[in-house]
Amino acid sequence: MLIMGILNVTPDSFADGGRHNDFDAAVARGLEMIAEGVDIIDIGGESTRPGADRISEAEEIERTIPVITELAKHGARISIDTMRASTAEAAIKAGAAMINDVSGGLADSNMLQTAARLKVPYIAMHWRGQSKDMNSKAVYSDVVIDVISELQERITAALDAGIEVGNLIIDPGLGFAKDAEHNWEIVDSIDSFVDLGYPVLVGASRKRFLGGDSPDEREQATIDLTKRLASTGVWAVRVHSVKPHKEVLAQ
Repeated sequence: MLIMGILNVTPDSFADGGRHNDFDAAVARGLEMIAEGVDIIDIGGESTRPGADRISEAEEIERTIPVITELAKHGARISIDTMRASTAEAAIKAGAAMINDVSGGLADSNMLQTAARLKVPYIAMHWRGQSKDMNSKAVYSDVVIDVISELQERITAALDAGIEVGNLIIDPGLGFAKDAEHNWEIVDSIDSFVDLGYPVLVGASRKRFLGGDSPDEREQATIDLTKRLASTGVWAVRVHSVKPHKEVLAQ
């Protein structure tokens, strides 16, 4: 299982907003992750925490592209965390190797065709709407069945747009339009997502459903979940810290 390290170049991300919100701090953290053995660095310039406002395309590009350009020089495998096709294309040109789209192509009608044209791995997450109102959309008949059905729609759309089967990765979207019970039901049924036949990314790091009063207090629970997922066939986990997750996988 791979470790995808989170690098948020933002002032307002829920767990680490502001910690790496300038070029020097972001690059320093990226180099630290490389030294710790990270497999992929996921660089994002727009917070998708519940209630977050969207930023402009120009600001997103200004935040992320210089950091991608610099870390690519050091051999990092980079994914761009964006819902915008234009940002994704700029990031790939700057040295990123894959696109991580939390909207699964729903936020930008050009995203799937752009990913297909760029011929890079594309991560499609389960998503029901923008951060401003996603909590109101956490209504399911059966969360596992419903999320799989909606993910299959995104898989079909991605393939129809020309994304190659071998370049498609899926993410059940823990915490996005889902309450704590929904998240745990998905974790408990992660085999059902792996059985769809595509690499599965799981992003649970420091999220509220893990317990604890603050994101930092949820780090141990995040590590425990990585250990639990290691034997399930999950492709990668998306985490804020790298070293302890690498260590638990080496046990």
